Amino acid sequence: MEPQNILSDKYKGDTSDSELVALSVSGDKPSLEKLIKKHQDYIYNIALRMVFNPDEAKDVTQEVLIKIITKLGSFEGRSSFRTWAYRIVVNHVLNMKKSMGEMQHANNFTQYAKNIDNCPDSDFPDNTSYPVDSKILVEEVKISCMFGMLLCLDREQRLVYTLGGLMQISDTVGSEIMEISKDNFRQKLSRARRDLHNFMNNKCGLVNKENPCRCSKKTKALINIGYVNPNNLKFTRSYYFKMDKMAGEKVQELVSVLDNECNDLFRTHPFEKSPDFILSLRKILESERFLNIFNAN
Repeated sequence: MEPQNILSDKYKGDTSDSELVALSVSGDKPSLEKLIKKHQDYIYNIALRMVFNPDEAKDVTQEVLIKIITKLGSFEGRSSFRTWAYRIVVNHVLNMKKSMGEMQHANNFTQYAKNIDNCPDSDFPDNTSYPVDSKILVEEVKISCMFGMLLCLDREQRLVYTLGGLMQISDTVGSEIMEISKDNFRQKLSRARRDLHNFMNNKCGLVNKENPCRCSKKTKALINIGYVNPNNLKFTRSYYFKMDKMAGEKVQELVSVLDNECNDLFRTHPFEKSPDFILSLRKILESERFLNIFNAN
């Protein structure tokens, strides 16, 4: 079942969020766990596109959830809980230390293009060579490569594109959680889309058939150097559904057909099921520090 997009203008859960917060602060742990479960998938999917690696995204998500939990007592209700919580997400992912994914990948499109050119083309072997179907491996290469493109954007661009381009949030919600004007949010989103489009139109065969680069031709080489591991896939494991299903209707913007084509390719990526953080956070919820914060003892 496809859940309602928590970051949509049509989100109807602000009241229930506020009720859960009030119960959580009064010491009701089931309410706090329900609040965590409600938002952890969205936080995880944002984190994943910021750091590339699922294990690092898990760590980032847990760090953010701990911040939200420990600051719940300071939530005054002057904004919606959603706005308040995702401002914590935004501040954390923009200011966290550089991830291994960021350190190990090109951080600009010029270098990334060189890396792609230096990766030799080769015919893909038969299906018996690897433990998963070749189509899944090619899809893994495609998604991995496109995640690498996101890392060529600076953090703010990457975050704005994840929110506005992939999750399709409006400039109203985007400006609130980014704490910038609507115009500024739209401009930053437009620049990120333009940069991705320019790169893909000049390099990627998925967008421009005249470009020689094909995911299937790069798959064997990327497996050989360990960039893709058939025994430990990063992006084509179990997931809820695709990003375009989560995002709902498209935000009405004047973007070119090619920009839409690039964006639609990113939105076919999985909306990943988050690890369940309840068990790992339960020790924190039961700690003396937590009890003192929430007057739950």
